[in-house]
Amino acid sequence: MRVRAGRPDLGDYAHRFDTPAASAQSPLTVTWAGVTTLLVDDGTSAVMTDGFFSRPGLLPVGLGRIAPSPPRVDGCLTRLRIDRLDAVLPVHTHFDHALDSALVAERTGAALVGGASATELGRGHGLPENRLHTTVSGDTVSFGAYELTLVESGHCPPDRFPGDIERPFSPPARASAYRCGEAWSLLLRHRPSARSLLIVGSAGFVPGALRGRHADVVYLGVGQLGRQPESYLRDYWTETVRAVGARRVVLIHWDDFFRPLHKPLRALPYVADDLDASMRTLGALADEDGVALHLPVLWQRDDPWH
Repeated sequence: MRVRAGRPDLGDYAHRFDTPAASAQSPLTVTWAGVTTLLVDDGTSAVMTDGFFSRPGLLPVGLGRIAPSPPRVDGCLTRLRIDRLDAVLPVHTHFDHALDSALVAERTGAALVGGASATELGRGHGLPENRLHTTVSGDTVSFGAYELTLVESGHCPPDRFPGDIERPFSPPARASAYRCGEAWSLLLRHRPSARSLLIVGSAGFVPGALRGRHADVVYLGVGQLGRQPESYLRDYWTETVRAVGARRVVLIHWDDFFRPLHKPLRALPYVADDLDASMRTLGALADEDGVALHLPVLWQRDDPWH
């Protein structure tokens, strides 16, 4: 298949960057910080997926060794006004999700929550065992004001670094050391407000895994989705958005994660993904189902339940 040069123009989707912004009265907010890093916060209790802020460049990822950048991590935590978190949950353990997860947990006093691969990453970073929480698919755990259920999912093909992380290691390390591990869909319920949220970190799915579950809102990963056949996109929508009955969808994991967060965001290049193809098909499916479809604004506190 011939691949187009260049990358999608985000200006074509300016009208989609309209997720409802939070107000002072919002009981729960979501802030997107690139890829699938999401801060869910009620002002007293907060959890975060991934916490990927270092965003090393393509050259060190491809040819060298990578490690968390403490200045970038600290700067982003400051920008998000975070000093404490109840939990950090990597949606899987590729570097573009989990490179910084253990450092973010260390900085914020959070538990690192995930599968066995995430636990090994935490051990390699030196997190104490009482801050490592290993879960299995379908278990519901409570951290702060939240009930969190990790449900088995899948990685969008191709998975360039498949397999599990079987032993601890300390960065710097090759990007290939950050194997996928367990890929999760995260169901979150905020007990005080009864608001619910599904976060799908990678554009993969396990048929039927979310059947019988409910979420008001879905933050839907679309990385590499545009390189799949249209039938795959339709199945993905059915197994996630339709499965949980959501009425609003916010698309994540479309930004070029080799570009640091202090520079304007841009879409992944066509050689890696085709956001245009994803937007065409997902836009049509959202219209068909009467579902609101959005793109998030970096650093903006949103109230997607509004």
